Order: sequence, then C-alpha cells, then structure tokens
Amino acid sequence: MTGTTGNIALLDSVLATARAENRAALVGYLPAGFPTVDGGIRAATAMLEGGCDIVEVGLPHSDPVLDGPVIQTADDIALRGGVRIPDVIRTVGEAHAATGAPVLCMTYWNPVYRYGVERFAAEMAAAGGAGCILPDLPVQEAAEWCAAAEKHGLATVFVVAPSTRDARLAEITAAGSGFVYAASLMGVTGTRESVGHEAQELVRRTRATTDLPVCVGLGVSNPEQAAEVAQFADGVIVGSAFVQRMLADEHDLEAGLAGVRTLAGELAAGVRKRS
Repeated sequence: MTGTTGNIALLDSVLATARAENRAALVGYLPAGFPTVDGGIRAATAMLEGGCDIVEVGLPHSDPVLDGPVIQTADDIALRGGVRIPDVIRTVGEAHAATGAPVLCMTYWNPVYRYGVERFAAEMAAAGGAGCILPDLPVQEAAEWCAAAEKHGLATVFVVAPSTRDARLAEITAAGSGFVYAASLMGVTGTRESVGHEAQELVRRTRATTDLPVCVGLGVSNPEQAAEVAQFADGVIVGSAFVQRMLADEHDLEAGLAGVRTLAGELAAGVRKRS
C-alpha cells in the first residue's frame, strides 16, 4: 500500500517514458474476479511482467454497454464467482505492489456512485491505484468524481469516440487527466480484422485539444494491429484478446497465465515497431 495518495504521477511518468523511447505504451485490460479473484490478480501481474506498461482492471458489471461478448463472458464468470468492489480494489493493489506498474480501474459509474464516491477514490488511492476510466460518466456530471480523484491523486480518464464533435472533445479533454481513451470505432469491445482510419483521425482531432497522451482501444488484438496503432497513438489498449487467452484455458489457470504473458510480450514488440 502507498498511503492515501494515488499513483497518477507514476502513470504520467510511464507514459512520458514510452514517448521518450519513441514508442507507444502497451495498456492491457482484464476484469477483476476472472477466472477467480486470486487468478485475476495473477493474470494482471503476468500481463505486466510479460510486457504491458499499464493495466486496467475492470469492475465487472451486469450490463457492460461498452463491452462485447468476450468481456461480457468474463464479467459473467466473475459475477457468478461473487466478486465485489473490495475484490476489485484488492486486485488493483496487489498487481501494483507486485510490479510497481500503474494500475487503473475501468468501471461504469453506477457501482462507484452506490459505493460512495469519496470512499471509492480513497480506497483506490490507498491501494496504490493510478486512476479510473469511466466510460459512461458524462463530463457535465463528473464534478464530484473529479474533485475526489484530484484530492486523492488519481487520474480521471474519459472516453472519446469518432462521433464526438470537436467542441465536445475539448470539453472532455479539459476535464480529464492521465490520458484520453480514444475508442477506435463506434461499437463495443472485441477483436477485429482492422482498426481502421477512423482511429487515426480521432487521435489527430483529440491532440488538437489537449497535451494529454491519447491511447487507442477497441479492436486491437495482435502485434500487427498494435504496430499500426503505435504509429499514431501514445498508447495501445488491448482487452478482449487477453480475455480470450484466459477463456481458451478456462480450466487450466497456469496455461492461461502463460498465454497472457506470451501475448503481452508479442504486443509489446508490436508497439515498439515505429517507422
């Protein structure tokens, strides 16, 4: 545990180091409690040890509007296993403690609101968390969270999409910290054949409004796609592909851990391939 101050400074430092090394940062995602709480902690740790710079720990939700079928399957497993918010915070804390890397929580707003905004921020910070990604929290309703996050040294990462207009982009990026999560396309998470031109254009438009790093997620699943996105983004976010590796070995935790560690290494090599 690092006390009551979160690790936004560590997140900023890791992203700045990646930029100084002329590469994109690799950001991995897995939901807490999948396949079990302890297994999820080991998986997040394996991702960081394998090559991820940053990990997002998902707070499983019964109606994950941004997430596709792969992550929904993992969320269902975690929820059936009885995962609770303290388990999510413990996952963040133990993955950070084991690796020294920045670990964020990705969560929909309702669980945070019901748990208590100040309580959630304080406990995330005490666990050593670097911040939260809040995909469904409108900026105009985010003042309470942003104040708590700033008080406790946590980043507030908002999501922008290709449909986000320029004026709205400026409003969102002005309110955020840590980095901006650029959703590469309209739709839900999942692996895709192509990340597409829309992502590059969204990064360009977002950078026109902010000096924050811009990390691209939704659809990146292999080293070739990671290399493509790394040409124009500050970070490459991969979620469903890691979840698929764990699901492929659902009844063999050690094999699943080996799978995510290997994938992290392959993707890390991809984000370093800048022309």
